[in-house]
Amino acid sequence: MKKKISGLILLICVMIAVGVIYMFKTSAPKTITADGYVGGEKIEFLEDPEVQSILEEKYGVTVDYSRAGSLDMMTADMTGIDYLFPSSSIAEEYYEDLHGSPLRSEIILNTPIVLYTHQAVVDALESQGLITSSGNALFIDMNRLIQLIQNDTAWADIGLPELYGNVSVDTTDPSSSNSGNMFAALLANVLNGGQTLTESDLSTILPQLQAIFGKLGYMETSSSDLFSQFLRMGIGAKPIIAGYESQLIEYAEIYPEEYDALKDDIVMLYPTPTVWSAHVFLALDENGQTLLEGLLDEDIQRIAWEKHGFRTGNYAAVSETGALKAEGVADTVTQVTQVPSYDVMKVMIDGLR
Repeated sequence: MKKKISGLILLICVMIAVGVIYMFKTSAPKTITADGYVGGEKIEFLEDPEVQSILEEKYGVTVDYSRAGSLDMMTADMTGIDYLFPSSSIAEEYYEDLHGSPLRSEIILNTPIVLYTHQAVVDALESQGLITSSGNALFIDMNRLIQLIQNDTAWADIGLPELYGNVSVDTTDPSSSNSGNMFAALLANVLNGGQTLTESDLSTILPQLQAIFGKLGYMETSSSDLFSQFLRMGIGAKPIIAGYESQLIEYAEIYPEEYDALKDDIVMLYPTPTVWSAHVFLALDENGQTLLEGLLDEDIQRIAWEKHGFRTGNYAAVSETGALKAEGVADTVTQVTQVPSYDVMKVMIDGLR
């Protein structure tokens, strides 16, 4: 009798276990893979184990990608592509110009354009009256910096005889990469007396931009590659570069030991004014739309700021608590100029090819 009761209990336990497994399997989201093109500056974010875990467990989606410049991805092969994740709304308008409207699009992340340089360069620029501070953040007068560039001012003329050539800012190729064309938009507005560039201003401003970018020689096509070269090659190779605020914040969080070794030399400068880079996600089909919804998840948005430096709705509290490892991060970014319209940017980018 006891054996029969034990067997019955065992059978009931097995049935319960099977039922639980069945319920789990039927309630778990169906896993899909979303494949797309992504700007290099967002790869660490998409490869974050926490981000991947949330996407898989809550939304049933895994991320696959190929790295591409924000503008280059718009003309790339779209076969089997579920989404595009460039770094500006200008790229979205470029897509619409070529292919029509995506299934859905949303701005997922934001980050301002900044300049990265070395302490010796900051000291020299400060001696010329270009640097101001607010809290722990440093700001650079873009109008006066452009004057130095346009006047072919030698580094030696501002107290840096150890540097070769003239004052310049290295950037990515504005015809293929977003950080480059956003920096070009910033320069254009400053050259235009601080007013947002319009079609009527192009004939005056474009030649000046061409002269500035024409002196740079080879330009990287990836923001992440340019930032990596800046960190590795030192002051002699790249005294100043244009990039994203998120890059230093992410580097300090993911590679704290390497950052500690560099932080006394590497300095982030906020241009006055600057421009925002809005990282827009273009869902081309249902798989892409599922990934889009996942990336808007509250926890993923928090991780995007705390670990990867992209300003989302969660960034303010983190700034106030000083939780970021990176030094010199501004609590707020207020000196901002608007990016010119797509039609103006298209002419400008074509003119800088």
